[in-house]
Amino acid sequence: AFRSQKDFQVAVGVVAATGGAVTRIARGDGWHTAPRWLDRDHLTLQRESPDVKVREVLVADAAGAEVRVLFRDEDAKFWSLEFLGAEPLPSPDGRQVAFVSDADGWDHVYVVPAGGGRARQVTRGRFEVTGLVWSPDGRRLAFDANRGGNPGDRALMVADVTAAAPAVTTVVGGRGTNTRAAWDPGGRRLLYQHTDPQTSPDLFVVEARDGATPRRLTTSLPAAVDLAALVEPQLVRYPSPDGQSVPAWLFVPEGLDRARRHPAIVWVHGDGITQNFDGWHTRRDYAVYYSFHQYLAQRGYVVLAVDYRGSIGYGREWRQGHYRDLGGKDYEDVAAAVPYLGSLGYVDTARVGIWGLSYGGFMALQALTVTPELFRCAIDVAGVQDWRYWYADPGGPWIRGRMGTPEENGALYDRLSPVNQVARITRPLLVLHGTADVNVPFLESVRLLDAAVKAGKDVEFMMYPGEFHYFQRAHVLRDAWARVERFFDRHLRTPAP
Repeated sequence: AFRSQKDFQVAVGVVAATGGAVTRIARGDGWHTAPRWLDRDHLTLQRESPDVKVREVLVADAAGAEVRVLFRDEDAKFWSLEFLGAEPLPSPDGRQVAFVSDADGWDHVYVVPAGGGRARQVTRGRFEVTGLVWSPDGRRLAFDANRGGNPGDRALMVADVTAAAPAVTTVVGGRGTNTRAAWDPGGRRLLYQHTDPQTSPDLFVVEARDGATPRRLTTSLPAAVDLAALVEPQLVRYPSPDGQSVPAWLFVPEGLDRARRHPAIVWVHGDGITQNFDGWHTRRDYAVYYSFHQYLAQRGYVVLAVDYRGSIGYGREWRQGHYRDLGGKDYEDVAAAVPYLGSLGYVDTARVGIWGLSYGGFMALQALTVTPELFRCAIDVAGVQDWRYWYADPGGPWIRGRMGTPEENGALYDRLSPVNQVARITRPLLVLHGTADVNVPFLESVRLLDAAVKAGKDVEFMMYPGEFHYFQRAHVLRDAWARVERFFDRHLRTPAP
């Protein structure tokens, strides 16, 4: 079984391992994704409607003759669990199908009989679940959840779904994020990844029961790294202009002289479907930014990482908070970071810089065009500058769900595209982008640079040939971070004129 994409249509097909004709599964409009074998004759898959308001969990005949709907999510705004591991997962014995739904406003585990019937909600509460994985016997599900009250921590949990009221056990809790669980073949132990303020992503193993002691398998940080020098992030909240409470992670350098005012940097994560964690990020592509923020903190900068509306970890309402408003109220959440930093008493609000990756790069551009004098400088790493252009390539459900199509909402696309507001830029801008980027095409930054140069703006630009959206190669990271440090030092170290 495989999936294929042409323009905005994503389809599922089946072909014999020896080759031959392809059988198209679940024909129709929309996105058909996540094919998995239920048994030798059937597959489970997921279907999203073209307007991204409906998600269906399906069982399909591998011969293409029949499709049954096991569960249906419908949202008046948009189904916002795309890319978040919500797709159906059949049990090893083929009797049940597990999936994640936010039907009650939070991302929870559901299980439905493969033959059809009522879906049972396994977890409940004001927390989010992800990373479902069946035990080999098909009786238990392991997953991670930020159940402990701190949205940046994730506990490793196991649910026995054979009981009428599924029993949920916390196997690994406490501070830090425990993710990416995998069962051993015997179904007794779980391999998982753990991070916390002193631990970059490492592997641990634990027996799948309450009270078991985890055993560490790897140590990824070099021995030369002084763990005591790492700054522990603090979860803070501050008000946005419309009264919403914005969560963020504050990094304050150890021994900072709080009688003086210091420069600060606001970090804006990308995707709109990720979050900051209580310590090292769980993904390498963002962990490299976390490590650099540790470096900036040791260099005397106060750093604030914002989980603006649109971020995950805080329920459906927060995740959908930028519906038809990309760069609107979510940017107001980011902009409100400056008065919050000023209220601390040790930050100079005239020396606050902003930077971000991808959607965060777009937010950095919003900072210079919506509030031209709020931030002293900005860095855009592979950010979107024109939503019409990005819809055409790569487009997809992310933008269609949040903004509709350019044909439907052309004025909205134009108003929320920074390239149309370049004339408002008054502060220095640094742009970094890889030429092999397929998430945000390199030409986005080329078009931005062209508009900025024509308008006589102060823009520095560095391209990285062959590099992707998330910088990976060591020489690219060394060059990019050195440029970032020099840029911030030049514009934030001395008091602003």
